[in-house]
Formats: sequence, C-alpha cells, structure tokens
Amino acid sequence: MLHLTKVAFGASGVDDLAERLRARGELGPVFLTTRYLPKRHEEIAGRGSLFWIIKHALVARSPILSFGEAEGGRVAIHIDPALRLVHPRPKRAHQGWRYLEAADAPLDLSDGEGGGEVLPAALAGKLGELGLI
Repeated sequence: MLHLTKVAFGASGVDDLAERLRARGELGPVFLTTRYLPKRHEEIAGRGSLFWIIKHALVARSPILSFGEAEGGRVAIHIDPALRLVHPRPKRAHQGWRYLEAADAPLDLSDGEGGGEVLPAALAGKLGELGLI
C-alpha cells in the first residue's frame, strides 16, 4: 500500500485542521488540488491515505477516496473529511505531496489511546529525533 504526505499549511494544530476539513465537508466533497496526477495513483486511490504534517511531524491522516479532474487542468485528490490521529512521527516539511510507503507510515492511535493528552507535534518530533518515541 502507498500513501501521500502533505503539509497542513496554515494549520496551528490537529484541531484546527480537523475543523477546516469538517467545514469543507459541509459544503460538498473534500478535495485538494495539485498540478500533476501521481504516477502511482492506482496504488493509492481507495486504499491509501494522505498523511498530514503539522509542525514537522506526521500527526493525522485522511483516507484518499479517489483522484479526479479539477479546474484549470489540475488534479483533485478526493479525501475523507474525517481525520484519523496517528502516532506522531517526525517528518520534514516539503512543498506539494510526497509518497510514503506503508512500512514507513505511523500507526493510528487506537480508540483507547486517543482519549488522553496527545503530545504536541513539535514535542513528538523532537522526541522522535532522539529515538525516544
């Protein structure tokens, strides 16, 4: 399985991103646009996820439902607006999207684990760099 990573530009945290996606979902299908269709899109659509980077850490994911056409010859990446929290993992910011192999993807927080405090993404990133999480 293959995934994509993308910076949640302008999001101050997971709650902010979740609210943005929820609000966009009320207006219709949620999608992001990109200039080019990923060459490996068939491996991703319906199976992979878009992992969100906030403050230099992968912190959440949105399942990718499909790819389609957008205005201006761009490509739409249709995602599920329900955000799924993952175990934070350090990740450098980048422009656009990048591939993420399934073996390198962080695991979802299980139902019981998400109930308490989640480490801030920046702290989780630093602890991950030190090999402590």
